[in-house]
Amino acid sequence: MPLILDSSSESSAADVGPDLQEVRRRVHHEADVVIVGAGVVGSALAVAFANQGRSVILLEKSLKEPDRIVGELLQPGGVEALTRLGLRHTLNDIDAIPVTGYTVIYYDEQVPIPYSVIAGQVSDNAEKKQSGGGQFEGRSFHHGRFISKLRAAAMSHANITVFETEVTGMIGASHVSQILGVETLTRKTQKECFFGSLTVVCDGYASKFRKGYIPFAPRVKSRFWGLELIDCQLPTSHHGNVVLGDNSPVLLYQIGTHETRVLVDVPEGLPSASPANGGIKGHLQNVVLPSLPRVVQPSFREALDRGGGLRSMPNSFLPPTTNKTPGLMILGDALNMRHPLTGGGMTVALSDVALVSDLLSPDNVPDLYDTRSVLKQLRSFHWRRKNMTSIVNILAQALYSLFAADDWQLKYLQKGCFRYFQLGGKCVSEPVGLLGAVIHQPFVLFYHFFSVALYSIWILFRENGVLMFPLSLIQAVFVFAKACVVIFPFIFAELRS
Repeated sequence: MPLILDSSSESSAADVGPDLQEVRRRVHHEADVVIVGAGVVGSALAVAFANQGRSVILLEKSLKEPDRIVGELLQPGGVEALTRLGLRHTLNDIDAIPVTGYTVIYYDEQVPIPYSVIAGQVSDNAEKKQSGGGQFEGRSFHHGRFISKLRAAAMSHANITVFETEVTGMIGASHVSQILGVETLTRKTQKECFFGSLTVVCDGYASKFRKGYIPFAPRVKSRFWGLELIDCQLPTSHHGNVVLGDNSPVLLYQIGTHETRVLVDVPEGLPSASPANGGIKGHLQNVVLPSLPRVVQPSFREALDRGGGLRSMPNSFLPPTTNKTPGLMILGDALNMRHPLTGGGMTVALSDVALVSDLLSPDNVPDLYDTRSVLKQLRSFHWRRKNMTSIVNILAQALYSLFAADDWQLKYLQKGCFRYFQLGGKCVSEPVGLLGAVIHQPFVLFYHFFSVALYSIWILFRENGVLMFPLSLIQAVFVFAKACVVIFPFIFAELRS
């Protein structure tokens, strides 16, 4: 038998007799919903369905506390989604740090972009401020601690049974194209089957089931290399700090009282990270360290000297697609990924959980075995999520292109972006509202992106002067064309079904 983990009430069986749904889950491995993966999406979705009275089986290969270098920053929109799901308490007692905005550091200059400037741009009817004085705040934390709290919430729910077992394959019907459940392997020897009216796959960025049901594969152009800094002084506390310059971007944010995460973007094939130049450690020592703000350098140097703890994650892009397989739903990073530079992954995940659990609620779909109704709701889910997720996806990819500028056109767009933020007013309040996932208007993103492009062209003309006007005209065309090349492929990717 697979390992069964939950902590249901001791009095329930004695007071009201055995729970027949629990017996079905434990003994017969049958439920309304079978969820593969107990990460952010799987755990939160299990609780959301269980709160609606659904019977849920949650499967996870290992319930040990995970240790990752991404998935550590939750934007204000993600905190709001967590609150709507009734899971806000999972941010308690994990030494989570309030995040009140971003600071962009461009060579020796910096501009703070606090979430507090969003308030005047958000309609009270369309968007809700989070509780706590009306202040928008995110949270940053050790990823594993947050996951453990989400899993604990799932394990304590009477309608959820958690099994520690590895899912090895899907079970399909012999006469129709429909998923009926999954096959698993426990302790590498014991084969088991689990059946549900709906099977949900949310096994992360390295999903082994994605290929069979999604026509696209993730694209990777760079990796984040992460270190944990101890007692690091940040340029702006309680902010995500983004360092720009001659190299790819560096992201710094506090994840505990004494711990700060640094993520260094390293494009594939970077010469300074080649074995001949000392590999990734040589790149961090010789290229990245001198480019960091002086207050950060001592902690960064100490982390390099300590050795160990240096890990990497691929920075992937995977456009979203509609779930079309009867009996199956794919969610989370298995379905849709964007560059983690903007910290939007968990916010998208929790917002998706809130939306899809509402669309598939018993009021909308009484019986999840009604695959026609489920697929209709999943088509609606694909398009309704775009008011928020398309913004996060496009913004992440576009900002990375500008922040990792590797040609002169992108360098002008990078400079223009920073100078645009320095203008203040709506030039910061609306972009940070998009970044924080509290402004859900795709046109606002389109407007500000091309405002940055035009402002970059204005900077180009101003720097070149009157005598260089003919050349500036030609360069302006190239800069604007580059802006179109940056953003339009991601817009088109969002428009596909």
